[in-house]
Parts: sequence; C-alpha cells; structure tokens
Amino acid sequence: MTTPARREAILDVLDDATRRLVRAAAVIAAGDELAIRAALADASEAVRTEWVEELILQSYLFCGFPRSLNAMREWRRLTGKAVASDVDDGDAAEWRRRGEETCQLVYGEMYERLRVNIRGLHPELDEWMIVEGYGKVLSRPGLDLGRRELCIVAACAASGQDRQLHSHLHGARNVGVAAEVVTEAVDALAGVVTESRMATIRLLWRRVQSQPDVSRQVKRV
Repeated sequence: MTTPARREAILDVLDDATRRLVRAAAVIAAGDELAIRAALADASEAVRTEWVEELILQSYLFCGFPRSLNAMREWRRLTGKAVASDVDDGDAAEWRRRGEETCQLVYGEMYERLRVNIRGLHPELDEWMIVEGYGKVLSRPGLDLGRRELCIVAACAASGQDRQLHSHLHGARNVGVAAEVVTEAVDALAGVVTESRMATIRLLWRRVQSQPDVSRQVKRV
C-alpha cells in the first residue's frame, strides 16, 4: 500500500476559535463537570457549532463514552437541538476505506508499522481503530483533519497518554499543521493542565521537533 508524503502546511494560523476548541478538548478529556460546562460556554462564543459537535463526538475515542455523553449533555444545555448531519454513514467497507486513507495521512511512512503493532496487540483493536476510529468517526466532514489532530493532541496531553500524544504530535504535522501552530496549541493548554504537566508536554514536543523528519520517525502505539 502506497503511503502518502507529509502534506505541506495547510493550517498555519491558530485562530481564536481553534484555540478555544483545543482547550475544550483538553477539558472534556480531564476536567470535572463544572470545568466542562465553562469550557463549552467559552467555545460557544467563538467556535462553529458543528466543530464543537464533532469534537464531542470524537472524544469518546480518546476519553470514553461517559465523558463524551456528559460533555454533549452540557453542550445541549447551551445550544438545544442537535445540528442536522448530512453525513453519508455508508457501511463497514466504506468506513474501512476511509479509515485506511485517514490513518495513512496521520501516520505517514509509519502507517504499515502501526498496523502490524496494533494487530500484535489484538486483531480486533486494529479493526476497530481503522473502521470505527479513523473511518466512521475521524473521517467525518464536519471538522477538518488538522483541527481534529490538534484536539487529539490536547486530549492526550490532558489525560497523560504520552505514547498517543507522541504519535499525534507527529500526526498533526503529517496532515499539514504548521509547527508554530502546534506550539501555540500546546501553549493554549496552560491553565487547563498543571505546570508540571505542561513542562512534560513541552519537552515531548521539543523532542518531536528535534527529529529531522517527523513523517519518518517510529511512532509509539
């Protein structure tokens, strides 16, 4: 299977809406109910409704159904009725096709290695990762892949999942997020996570940046 090269930067500015979205992703992953309510209220002032909807939907992949359900409950308190979706749900075969394409974009030249590693953990995890995660959820059109990756970075950073954080820092770069934007997104987590945790996140990001070609590095499972 041919692996796509890393994209040129297509997200080269961290606008205010994206900054608020990233902070909301971190709070959904690790904050309490009051913090989630405040973060979503803050997001509602500047972020497109469909972006927040997609963030909350994808959050179950990274922090579980309970947090996603609670976040969506708070979001409904703010917005009322769900945004109508025109997504063609397709079927498992189509989700697999989309999932393989999206996962290749995120992992670049390490895509095949990832698949081997995940299958080694359990074949069903590989199937669910591709079909459910990257296909059914992360390939939805309501939020672009660059912003999805920044939100995944925020969720993994806030919840202390450093192996996945390492992968998705690379992934953000692979799908076209400028290094400066990733840096700003990391900095946006200040005040959401502790100072000691911020130090760890920034150190990991510096290590990722120091590697000569982010699309060629071994990503952790």
